[in-house]
Amino acid sequence: MLGQLLSQLSLGIIIVILTFFWAAFKVLREYERGVVFFLGRYQGVKGPGLIIIIPVIQQLVRVDLRTIVMDVPSQDVISRDNVSVKVNAVVYFRVLQPEKAIIQVENFNYAISQISQTTLRSVLGHHDLDEMLSERDRLNRDIQEILDKQTDAWGVKVAMVEIKHIDLNENMIRAIAKQAEAERERRAKIISAEGELQASQKLSEAAEILSRQPQAIQLRYLQTMNDIASKNSSHTIVFPIPIDLINSLQSLLKQRVS
Repeated sequence: MLGQLLSQLSLGIIIVILTFFWAAFKVLREYERGVVFFLGRYQGVKGPGLIIIIPVIQQLVRVDLRTIVMDVPSQDVISRDNVSVKVNAVVYFRVLQPEKAIIQVENFNYAISQISQTTLRSVLGHHDLDEMLSERDRLNRDIQEILDKQTDAWGVKVAMVEIKHIDLNENMIRAIAKQAEAERERRAKIISAEGELQASQKLSEAAEILSRQPQAIQLRYLQTMNDIASKNSSHTIVFPIPIDLINSLQSLLKQRVS
C-alpha cells in the first residue's frame, strides 16, 4: 500500500516537473520578440531563439515584427466642395519597439485601425473632389505622415498608406463625364484656333515672298495645274486666272462704257 502511494507520488512529481519545463522553455521565431513581465513589472525583451522563463512568476507576451497589412473599411467623406464619396484605403505598418506596443496601448492593431479611419476622413475632408482624384499620391503621403507621428509613441512605424478606391454616386459620375467632355471640346477649339493662327502667319509670309518675285506666282499656277491633272481622272483642266487680269479687264470695260 505504501509502495503504491510512493509510486503515485513520484509519478505526480515527474508530471509536475515535466509541466514546469514545458512552460519554462519557449521558442521564438526570427520575426518574433517576447516582452517579459516579472510579477507584473516590465523586465525586458527577449528573442529570437530559445528562452527560459519562470512559470507563474514571469509572463511572456509575443509580438510579431513583420509588416502588417491592414484594410481600412470604406469611410463616408464629404469633400471641401460638399461632395459625398466613399473612400477605402490600406495601411502598411510594423512594430519597431515591442515593449511600447504592449505597454503603451491595449491593442495596437485595433488602435491603428480606428485612428486610420478618423485620419482618412479628416484629411480628405479638407480637399476638393478633383484633388482626391488627381493628387492621390500627395494625399497618401499626408495621411502616412500623420499616422506615423501619432503611432510613434506606441513603437509602431507606419510605412505606407494607399487610397484604394473612391466611390461616387451616378449623378456625380455623369457630371464628371460632362465636365470632361466640355474640357475636351475646349481644348479642341483652342487647338483649331492655334492652327488657324499659325496658318494665317505662314500664308502672310508666303504672300510677302511672292509679292517680291512675280515670276513665282506663275510657277505656282503651273504647279497647281500639274497637281490637278495628276490627281483628277477626267480630262478637264482648270486654268486659274490672275486677279490682276480680271481687274484690268473690268477697268477697260468701264472706260469703253464711259
